[in-house]
Amino acid sequence: MEDAPPVFFSRRMRTVTSDSEAWRKMVLRSMSPAAWLVQDAPDNDVAVSSRVRFARNLRDFRYPHTASLESLREVQTLVRHGIQAEFPQLTELTRITPAERDYLLGCRLVSLDFPVNQIGRSVWLDERRRLSIMVNEEDHLRVQAVTAGWSLGSAERLAYATTKGLQNRLAMQRSEPFGYLTASPFNCGSGRRRSTLFHLIGLQHEGKLVGVIKALEAQGLHARGLFGESSQRVAAFLQVSATNGTEAEYIGACRFVMDRERQSRREVTRLTLQKIATEVRDYAFLTKSLEMAEALRILAWVRWAGVVGLDGFPSRFREVDAWISSLELLGTTDTQAAARQRADFLRNCLEQRG
Repeated sequence: MEDAPPVFFSRRMRTVTSDSEAWRKMVLRSMSPAAWLVQDAPDNDVAVSSRVRFARNLRDFRYPHTASLESLREVQTLVRHGIQAEFPQLTELTRITPAERDYLLGCRLVSLDFPVNQIGRSVWLDERRRLSIMVNEEDHLRVQAVTAGWSLGSAERLAYATTKGLQNRLAMQRSEPFGYLTASPFNCGSGRRRSTLFHLIGLQHEGKLVGVIKALEAQGLHARGLFGESSQRVAAFLQVSATNGTEAEYIGACRFVMDRERQSRREVTRLTLQKIATEVRDYAFLTKSLEMAEALRILAWVRWAGVVGLDGFPSRFREVDAWISSLELLGTTDTQAAARQRADFLRNCLEQRG
């Protein structure tokens, strides 16, 4: 192992960087930034990103959760040949480090529970980090496109074109009247899930977020955490998704969410926002460790302060979204070290932008 990097000092406290932290930072610097982090995305004061996912399964093979290792490998090989023939520009990853996993999860390119390092699993990525294909997750194929802000149409066109190209190369499971068959019966049909990641700090602060979530769920939509199906709803980052219903119905629901959020933000004075955001930032400077939920709450307030243009906060508030992709999401070491590294990371980011 290489010698530990030198000690550095922050404005507020002395911080020691370990070998594992230095390695993690080097890995993150080498990763291509996600294209959806652009500053001038539509409605990105509230909508962080849009995503469309298609689930598909190869004919004559068991679903991953009941398949043998031999079957998983065979599916992986067939998919590899299909992708290389149809989309040679994509890159396959069959092994990733914990730091790379955290980055891809933060960029919404892999799911929380995807065991990419296990036999028969892999993920394919495009150079701009807009497109990912998970092989042998819950289904044989999970094709998903992530685009900037409120841009559902762009995400759907990219995901659909990729899925259609693979269907030209691979025989997929399909049966009438059910449509495309999936491991979960709730995903059968088109196999499509539309989702949008929202920053709903105004609704949360005003105590109205629970009511909005109930209204969405009454319409058959799902309100999930930052990282999708298995993640809890924490802080003000909420993913609203749907597998059923029309595109118009989903767009209408998302417009409702954005309108309600902006209305709630208008009810908070600039002075109140300045006071709360400054207190939250000062806490981030002083604390030595941060659980993931705490870190997201800090980022939610800092992002809002950046949107409004408060002094001492990132004027390019999309930087805050990029910070999320660089956090210790699951922890590359133990939980205590991960909590300390989150605190160090956010403190350094805030100092540089303060």
